[in-house]
Amino acid sequence: MKYSEKIHNFIVSEKDSLISLVSELVSVRSVMSDAAENAPFGKENARVLDIMLGHCRHLGLKTVNIGNAIGYADFGDNPGLAVLCHLDVVPGGEGWKADPFTLRCENDRLIGRGTSDDKGPAAAALFAVKAVMELGLPLKKGIRLIFGTNEENGSADLNYYLREEKMPPMVFTPDGEYPVINIEKGMIRLRLSCDMPDNSPVISFSGGSVINAVPASAEAALRNIIPVPEEKFAGTSFECARENDFFSVRARGVSAHASTPESGKNAVTALLGLIAESFPECEEIIRLSELFPYGETDGSSLNAAEKDDISGELTAVLSILELKDNRLSAYVDVRFPVSCTSSRVIGNISRTAAEKGFGCEVILADEPHHTDENSPFVRTLLKVYGEIMNVEAKCIAIGGGTYVHHIDGGVAFGAQFPGEDVNMHGAEEYITIEGLLKNAEIMANAMTELCLE
Repeated sequence: MKYSEKIHNFIVSEKDSLISLVSELVSVRSVMSDAAENAPFGKENARVLDIMLGHCRHLGLKTVNIGNAIGYADFGDNPGLAVLCHLDVVPGGEGWKADPFTLRCENDRLIGRGTSDDKGPAAAALFAVKAVMELGLPLKKGIRLIFGTNEENGSADLNYYLREEKMPPMVFTPDGEYPVINIEKGMIRLRLSCDMPDNSPVISFSGGSVINAVPASAEAALRNIIPVPEEKFAGTSFECARENDFFSVRARGVSAHASTPESGKNAVTALLGLIAESFPECEEIIRLSELFPYGETDGSSLNAAEKDDISGELTAVLSILELKDNRLSAYVDVRFPVSCTSSRVIGNISRTAAEKGFGCEVILADEPHHTDENSPFVRTLLKVYGEIMNVEAKCIAIGGGTYVHHIDGGVAFGAQFPGEDVNMHGAEEYITIEGLLKNAEIMANAMTELCLE
């Protein structure tokens, strides 16, 4: 690539300024909160957008703020490329060694909420544009940086943008992984439910807290004690105790993201299976356990198994189970490949659930996202990444969703490198200084290669 050495040297020279911007962005607690006047996703989300657009204006970029929900900064006219970033973050949560909203540097790691998702990459994108500007590279297409504030809670910010503007013909987001994510499975969220009889041996059941994760714990209150198996449900453990006039049983498993359920151990389905084996009269629990046998993740028992060569197999996770007021409610997360549709999957599951006596309510149905890996846009991104990192770069498919899931032709390009675990959404989230600089360098080269002609 013609300008790669110049870009590299410039980005390295800007290290301190880039880190300073990341620190400023991290210090804003831009977690979605109640809407306020001129702040649809909360005052702090509006404030961090204003800060970022201010930095863009300082560089000489033309900026537009759309309702304090989303904004953009343009370098050049008629942008041919958009880099879509988000400035909102998930809550700090527990387990941090220090304030998650104060940037710390330890052993080349910049630690703080949003450093990797997505404030660090957003800052890197701005410095990539700065490199292109300061070096005077001869671009023939403009570049648009888009900064949203609601990606973590549904991406409603994109609706604000699309009511006012069109997306440029090429769009990538540093909200995923390298080399290029061009396929994202479809997503379905369901609620299966049925009534339980008053005399059920199961008094209550609760397990799981979020619908997009394999539940690591579950507990039930029972009228009678049950034998606790030692190794019947591999990878889980059980505790049983008498509490007043009933018996409690608790299951412990291993959490995992719902897009990769095979890496977890589902405490809910383990406890369901244990109760089903112990109480043959508890028909509702037995039928639900038959739909979600412990260890199964491909939806076979729901008659929903699907698979293709480019995006893999369907996954189905019973992630939350509640028994309250004699109503049993099971919440299910399904990720399905590009070869099928949400209507087909929902139809198969709802018919199978009905045969077992369960109603089926659709909470969410998102179709898969697929951008052609052979498009000139994608091939250029792969070329840039491959040459800078000295690897053979190929597209990847994921079960999760990124910020471009509903944008035709969009892909995720970074910011996480292969094999890297940056504690995204967890305690001690970080990005390395080297990784931050490398992201800026990669993006600047991509901008140059895509917009020279």
